[in-house]
Amino acid sequence: MALKKFSLPSNTVATIILLALLIAFSSEIKLMPFEDFPFRFGLGSMIFFLAVLIQPIPIIKFGFVTGITVVIFRVFLDLLVTDYEFSQILIERFPAALFYFFFAFFLSKLNIEKYKSKPIALGLFATLFEFVSNFIEELFILLFVVTHTHLLKESFLLLIVAFIRSFSVVGIYSAIIIGEQKRQFQQLLSIGSNLYVETLYLKKSMDHIEQITASSFELYKALKSIDNHLSTKALFISQEIHEVKKDSQRIYSGLSKITTAKNLDDHLISNLLQYVIEANKKYSTYLNKSIEFKETYHTDFYTKEPIALLALLNNLVSNAVEAIEEEGSISISVNKQNDETVIEVEDTGVGIPKTMLPVIFDAGYTTKFNDEGKASTGIGLSHVQSIVEKFEGKIVVESNQTTKFTVTIPTNNL
Repeated sequence: MALKKFSLPSNTVATIILLALLIAFSSEIKLMPFEDFPFRFGLGSMIFFLAVLIQPIPIIKFGFVTGITVVIFRVFLDLLVTDYEFSQILIERFPAALFYFFFAFFLSKLNIEKYKSKPIALGLFATLFEFVSNFIEELFILLFVVTHTHLLKESFLLLIVAFIRSFSVVGIYSAIIIGEQKRQFQQLLSIGSNLYVETLYLKKSMDHIEQITASSFELYKALKSIDNHLSTKALFISQEIHEVKKDSQRIYSGLSKITTAKNLDDHLISNLLQYVIEANKKYSTYLNKSIEFKETYHTDFYTKEPIALLALLNNLVSNAVEAIEEEGSISISVNKQNDETVIEVEDTGVGIPKTMLPVIFDAGYTTKFNDEGKASTGIGLSHVQSIVEKFEGKIVVESNQTTKFTVTIPTNNL
């Protein structure tokens, strides 16, 4: 039973061994502050601490394996380049293992998950743990390897280096986490904006279903006095349409809760622009197009409608990407004019024929076809118009040398 308790999954064992080898190599990138005793400051402890923060592995076992690996690695190198006896080399190199043993022990006693959200406290604890572990290593060297007189000076140096290394690792870890959170938030906003568009379309469909239900019921009443059989069929159709309406309402209710989630509220306009540009840069690369994106905003403010704005901007900018044949540019600007916010998306694409300008916002209008010749749904710009109308705004388009969509919305509605 005890053996089973100690055993690790094979992938965990492999991870620990690979990390231990990496630490052993990186620990050789070192600074030796004093020439008369074998004390070193390497990168190994930084990688060890970062691995503990990032990788869910048993810390005590990781520290034990790392300590042994570092000692074996250093002993092997010394045997290759020196003529010292194995026992002498082992005694000189063994203190490094003590550092990792004790550093891992102290870290294991700290609730790291709790302190990951408290970087200053985490950095201070790590500084203390590394300082004590290094002091134990140095004390062993002082007692069994070489006697020296730098203990006070060295203790101060140990503390400074521990502080710098610990907070460097915490800073790197925080940067990684912030980057990952930003990526996840962008994905969440993107999903939310797509759902928002579908919600608008569903709302339109529900209004249409309501009209059809009313018309079919009127047909039932008109047929009731003429043909009982046909009127019964009309009533059945009316009831079936009503059921479809109820199903649509349930779906709409669920989607509305998602697209109006509190954690997606109050986002800076400048951040939304960055999300749109990053997403459409990837889209243009996917289409093998070379497109330069430009953004301008003279005023920045928080919006309570980030999903709706993202849906609007994404539709306009992705359309601009598709309108450019091989290379070109897209300019996006958001500015305030009096009590209104003006959004402009301008591209150097193929343009829109003047005869088509009056109908481009009609549902079903499209100039896009796939490789098989099938037309797209043609609902993108109609959705944009629906969003603009929801905010009591207006949208106009001009197409000459460039194509420019200008959206004007009362700022208070955003």
